Amino acid sequence: MIPIAKPSLGEQEAVAAANAVRSGWVTQGPMVQRFEEAIAEYCQTKYAVAVSNCTTALHLACLVLDLGPGDEVICPSMSFIATANSIRYTGATVVFADVDPRTYNLDPASVEAAITPRTKAIMVVHQIGLPADMDRFLELGEKHGIKIFEDAACAIGSRYKGTPIGGHSEMACFSLHPRKVITTGEGGLITTNNSAYAQHLRLLRQHGMSVPDLKRHQSRQVITEQYEVLGYNYRMTDIQAAIGLEQLKKLDTIVARRQELAAAYSDALKSHPWLTPPMIPDYAKSTFQSYAVQLSANAPVSRDQLMQQLLDEQVATRRGIMLSHLEAPYQSPTAAYHLPQSELASAQSLLLPLFASMTDQDLNQVLTTIGQLT
Repeated sequence: MIPIAKPSLGEQEAVAAANAVRSGWVTQGPMVQRFEEAIAEYCQTKYAVAVSNCTTALHLACLVLDLGPGDEVICPSMSFIATANSIRYTGATVVFADVDPRTYNLDPASVEAAITPRTKAIMVVHQIGLPADMDRFLELGEKHGIKIFEDAACAIGSRYKGTPIGGHSEMACFSLHPRKVITTGEGGLITTNNSAYAQHLRLLRQHGMSVPDLKRHQSRQVITEQYEVLGYNYRMTDIQAAIGLEQLKKLDTIVARRQELAAAYSDALKSHPWLTPPMIPDYAKSTFQSYAVQLSANAPVSRDQLMQQLLDEQVATRRGIMLSHLEAPYQSPTAAYHLPQSELASAQSLLLPLFASMTDQDLNQVLTTIGQLT
């Protein structure tokens, strides 16, 4: 099994991180640079920019795309609320489109129907690690002159048509939260092939400072930095980056184990009378950051009743992916959302336990409990 709860540092990385702390480089130092280079190589992109978390990554991506008041950005409601929030931070208007209930990813037809002359961008979410059909969205972007970027919070290590998620659009934003496939305790990443974007992202993440900390500390001459734009404290630390480098070494092994567990779940549940395993399109290789099953209309219990029954037997589950449009920040007297597929898919789905260090015995316990209850 793969231990990820307490990621270990190699001796060289640990010494470098400790030296970075003592030298004052901890906020943006050599380990961050190494981590960014390693991520860019893995994702097959020219650049990677490390930040404090995925929400800040999404916010910076919105800023770099020059989103603001008067602009509309299409995204799914069926996603963690940070997806929509990051758009609203810029003053742009969130426009929710519906999803394909089989994949929980945006439905390109629903997205195209939501496009107006004010639409400036589409944020595509690779929900719970399953890549969306990027070619469809890139075609929409080209057809309507709209920027495409990705909320890839759960998708580091996933692949679209054989290519790692990260370089298909303007930018892709990843999460390194403890619940994700690999973690730095907390953290985020933005990958891009656009040098101007990368430069702008690095400027914004560090207060708009004209000279990075690392360059000032390494200089043999006094350097006085300038603050050229309104920036943010969205930096990743060297300690986090050192952990990230060690986690990255295990990424493919972790993803392979998650895929193995998911395949075992799907094989066991394929004949279940009212629980449906996830559908994985041929073009996608999912990380299975979560494993979602759907209850059919003939289920003898509700989703929440099943979750409680499983919890009573020591099997913890989570509800299906949340709907942002049902939360208070997106409610108003004039709000009129028509998202039937999102609402049905969210209400009828739940996430079964799946983690890289999960044993076959753990898996069998979950399946046995489901069999006894259903």
